[in-house]
Amino acid sequence: MSTLNLFTNVPVDVVTSSDILKDATKTVAKIIGQPESSVMILFNSGVPIAFAGSEEPAAYGQLVSIGGLGPDVNGKLSEKISEILQAKLDIASSRFYISFYESPPSFFGFNGSTF
Repeated sequence: MSTLNLFTNVPVDVVTSSDILKDATKTVAKIIGQPESSVMILFNSGVPIAFAGSEEPAAYGQLVSIGGLGPDVNGKLSEKISEILQAKLDIASSRFYISFYESPPSFFGFNGSTF
């Protein structure tokens, strides 16, 4: 189970948003080694963000996962998510932060229970 929250100050149309959701889902699942059915992506566009005192295109992400994270995986995720944002929204990799959080299964609720 992994959840990626993405926030950007770039306004995004429905088609581009859908493309980002699909690409990010595939990327997270592949790199972490989980099925796509256990990956959730939340995408928030047009959010007011200032980065380094500028409101130029920027993004922030938070990825929470039950297992699968670590220095090598986190680096690959950062690189690939950044590439998606660069390709789809023209956000430079130097204007994107992502935080990674490993969670115990009992901290994730699903289907009326926890994992």
